[in-house]
Amino acid sequence: MRDRTPCHAKRGGQARRVGARPTIPGKFAARERALARRDRRCPPGGFCQGRAGRGEVTPAVSMFYRPGPWYRKQGTEDDTPWRNLEGSLRHLETSLLDLRSTLDRTLLLDRRNLSGRLQEDIQLFQHALERVDDFVVRRLFLRNGTGVALMFIEGLVDTRAVQEFIVAPLLRVRAARLPRGRRLQRVLAQRILPTTGNVATRSIDGLLKGLLSGSVVVLIDGCTEALHIDVRKLPERSVEEPTVEAVIRGPRDGFTEDLRTNISLIRRRLADIRFKVEELRVGRVTHTLVAVCYLQGIVNPHLVTEVKSRINRITADAILESGYIEEWIEDCPSSLFPQILHTERPDVVAGALLEGRVAVITDGTPFALVVPVSLWTLLQTPEDYNERFIATTALRWLRYLFALVALLLPSLYVAITTYHPEMLPTPLLMTVAASREGIPFPAMVEALLVEIIFEALREAGVRLPRTIGQAVSIVGAIVIGEAAVMAGIISAPMVIIVATTGIANFTVARFNLAFTIRLLRFPLRVLAGMFGLYGIILGLLAILIHLAGLRSFGYPYLSPVAPLNAPDLRDVVIRAPRWALTRRPTQLPRRNWRRARPGLQPHAGRWPGLGGAR
Repeated sequence: MRDRTPCHAKRGGQARRVGARPTIPGKFAARERALARRDRRCPPGGFCQGRAGRGEVTPAVSMFYRPGPWYRKQGTEDDTPWRNLEGSLRHLETSLLDLRSTLDRTLLLDRRNLSGRLQEDIQLFQHALERVDDFVVRRLFLRNGTGVALMFIEGLVDTRAVQEFIVAPLLRVRAARLPRGRRLQRVLAQRILPTTGNVATRSIDGLLKGLLSGSVVVLIDGCTEALHIDVRKLPERSVEEPTVEAVIRGPRDGFTEDLRTNISLIRRRLADIRFKVEELRVGRVTHTLVAVCYLQGIVNPHLVTEVKSRINRITADAILESGYIEEWIEDCPSSLFPQILHTERPDVVAGALLEGRVAVITDGTPFALVVPVSLWTLLQTPEDYNERFIATTALRWLRYLFALVALLLPSLYVAITTYHPEMLPTPLLMTVAASREGIPFPAMVEALLVEIIFEALREAGVRLPRTIGQAVSIVGAIVIGEAAVMAGIISAPMVIIVATTGIANFTVARFNLAFTIRLLRFPLRVLAGMFGLYGIILGLLAILIHLAGLRSFGYPYLSPVAPLNAPDLRDVVIRAPRWALTRRPTQLPRRNWRRARPGLQPHAGRWPGLGGAR
C-alpha cells in the first residue's frame, strides 16, 4: 500500500524531500504553494536552485519579501545573507536620495530668481536646505496682512541683533495702509530696516550663499526681490602679536582668521583712495572669500590681472587655507624654493604694497600671500626697516653668512675630513683625527645619522605642547649627543658641526626658506661624501642654475643681482638709509617709481636755530 503520509510529517516532523517547505496553515499557504511550484520549474543547477537539503534561501526569492524562520539553516539562527541584502538596499536608498537632492538643487539653481509667492519660495529654500537642522524659518504678518518670512542659519547670525533690529521693527509697524509688492520692499529697506549690509537680491544662488555666510534673508509676499541683511556673528580671535614673526621694534598686531579684520588692519596703514580690494569666491563647496589687494597707480596692472587670472582658474572643492592657493598659483610647483611670501604681519603687507606688489588675503587664515618676491626678500626681516641702517646692514650680512653656513658647513666638514685633510692646520687635523679614532662609521654616514636625529628632535619639539616642547628638544639633544659621544658612536666635532648648522638655520627669517636649506643639505652632503669639494661645487652650480631660471609671477628670482640692477642693490647688499631709498624696485611698478623726494639727507647746517650754523 502506498504511503500517503505527508513528507514533512515523517522523521519526527522533519521535511525529508529535498528543497521541500513545511506546510504553513493560514493566510500564507497560497503564497507558499506558489513558491513551491516556482521552485519546481527552476532547472537543476540553475540560478534559483538552492543547496540540496539545507533549506537555504535562493536568489530567486523576491527581493522585497523576507520569508519566515523556516528559510534559515536548520539548527541555526544565521540571517547574514538577509542582513547584507538589507544593507545594500539601504545604501541604494541613500544614493537615490542624494541623487534626487542633487537634481533638485540643480533645477533650483537653474530657476535663478524668486517667484514672488511666499509659500512657494519658502518651500524652495526648505527643499534646497533639506536635512539642515539649524536652518530657521520665521514667519510674520504685517498690519496690512502681507506675509514676511525671515530665514537664517542658527549659530551663524547674532540672534540678539535679529530680534532687536529686524523682528522688533517689523512688529512695531502700525500703519495699516502699507504698500504691497516691490514698493513694500523699498519701504522696509529704507525706513523700517535701515541696517548696514541691507541689499535687495533676487538671485536664488546669491541668497543661498548669503544664508550660508551668516546673513538673514527677508522674503516678502508678492515681491520678487528679497532683502539680504548681514548680521553674522562668527567666533573670531582677537588681534594678537604674531608668534612666528616676532620683532624687537615694530608693531605688535597680527592678522586673524577674519578677512574684514585683516583688511582693516592694512587700511589703517594705507589710508588712501588708491588702496584697492577686489574680492573673489574660490571653491565649489567652501566658496572661500579671497581678497586681492594692491595700490592703484603704483602696481603694474598686468600683474594684478595675472594674479586674478590664476586665482579664477582654480577649480577645486575646497580652499581652507592660503597654502592651497599658493600651490595653485606659483610658477614652478616642483621647485624647493618658495616663490610666494606668506606673512601674518600687516606692516609687511603694507610695505610690500608700497613697493608695487600684490597681496592675496584668504578668509579663515591669518597668513597673507605677497607676490612677486625674490630670494633676497625672503632673507629680510620686518625689523630691517625699523632700526637704523648701519645696524640693519650688519645684521643683514650676518644672516647672509649664516645662511651659507647652514647650507654648506656639514658638507665641507665631510669633504675635508674625507678627501682633503691637508687643508686643515696640523694641530686641528690631529684633534679631529684623535676624536674620530674608534668611530665605526665614515664621515658621511655619521653626518647623516646625526642630522636625522637632530631633525627628529626639532620636529618633536614643534609637535609637543609649547610649554614642554622647547625643553624636550634641548634636553634630548644634550643627553643623546653626550651619550653617543661617550659610547663612541659619533665624534665630538660632528656634534659641534650639526649644532652650529642648526643655530645658523634659525637665523633665516622665513620658515619656508629655512626648510628648503635643511632639505638641500642632504644631497650636498652625499655629493661631498662621494666627490669631495668637487661634488659641493657641482651641487652649488646646479642650485644656481635653477635659481637663475626661476620666476615669481614672471619676475626673476635673483633680481636685482641677476639680472644686475645696480640702483636696487642699495636694498639688497646693504640697507641704505631712508633718505637714500627714493625709488621703488624698478622691475615692479609700471609707473610712479619715486617714493620720496631726493635731497632730504639730514645735515646739521640746515638747523641754524639749534646751533648748526657757523
